[in-house]
Amino acid sequence: MIQKLFLFLVALHWAHHPALAGAPTTADGFALPLPDAHFAFPRDHGSHPDYKIEWWYVTGHLFATNTGVEPKRFGFQATFFRRATPRTQASTAATPNFGDQHLFLAHLALLDVSTGKFLHQERLNREGWDAQSDTHTLAVRNGDWSLRIIDPITTQMELQGTINTAAKFQLRLVPTKPLVIFGTRGVSQKAAEIWASSHYLTFPRLATTGTVQLGPQSFSVTGEAWMDHEISSSQLGAGQAGWDWACLQLDDGREIMTYRMRRTDGTTDPFSTLAWVDSVGSVRQCGPDGFRLEALSRWRSPRSKANYPSRVRLVTADPQNGRERAFILEPLATDQELSGALGGMPYWEGACRVLNEEGKTIGQAFLEMTGYAGSWRGTLE
Repeated sequence: MIQKLFLFLVALHWAHHPALAGAPTTADGFALPLPDAHFAFPRDHGSHPDYKIEWWYVTGHLFATNTGVEPKRFGFQATFFRRATPRTQASTAATPNFGDQHLFLAHLALLDVSTGKFLHQERLNREGWDAQSDTHTLAVRNGDWSLRIIDPITTQMELQGTINTAAKFQLRLVPTKPLVIFGTRGVSQKAAEIWASSHYLTFPRLATTGTVQLGPQSFSVTGEAWMDHEISSSQLGAGQAGWDWACLQLDDGREIMTYRMRRTDGTTDPFSTLAWVDSVGSVRQCGPDGFRLEALSRWRSPRSKANYPSRVRLVTADPQNGRERAFILEPLATDQELSGALGGMPYWEGACRVLNEEGKTIGQAFLEMTGYAGSWRGTLE
């Protein structure tokens, strides 16, 4: 109800605010997500330079098929960010090889579950020969890291990257469920301010095959991945410090996506959300009164000193029968913190198993926790 009322007020604001009438923008001239936007694919899998912030995010769980008796397991993350520079900035720095209108940041991470070794790397490049994103289809790259559609009919994708000289992976991603769009009328609202929103497009389950090279060893892998694509011009509102986000892929063929927007006083923002995706891709959502996230234990980073939740309990009603259920997200390794060394903030992003309250594994998940080492407001504005 709060979000529906908010979108009604947004529509009135756009209709009567002289600066936004006909072409809603942020104060610095970037587009705002519109209700009932029409998406056309593969174009809208690509880049949207009229918006200030955009990212393509893939996480997954992989199992080696050529290791003999004891299968080897990996968790992986690949995120490609595009961030526009201020519209008022002069283009004196532009050259044929480098632009100054967009910056491209990318994070890659790989967890070797058997050893607990967590490898990660970040890159930051100006647009140009070494970093770019296509506006007609999904084709984004940062150096030799890339994510692209290789079959527009099936939306089959290819992801490849390296982590320094320690690891390399090349993966084929094939959607096994339809694309879903989270939010109300196509807008995922993150705060009360009209600009704190996104178009939130997701492939909740992708069959994944390929190779992972770890040092001198090469592994053939299969598994499943999750992919988000968010199009935005700002994500956080006043009084918000960060979020706790999770995607769960349950063994019964359903998925859950949730984000708890955390305010600076530790309370939960009213624009927090949980969404169930059923076996055929239909979405059912609720606000913060319909779920809760509880920290069962905590872990303090020896580097950033951030004090993160570790094991987390998610409690919500199952839409199949209305009964309350609890899901325990248990990290496959405690330390899965990314440094945020390239101008950002450290954050925790890690592979988890999903347990029921009896301790039985019933799925797999990724958990992301930001704002514990400092507010993320400046990072996503």
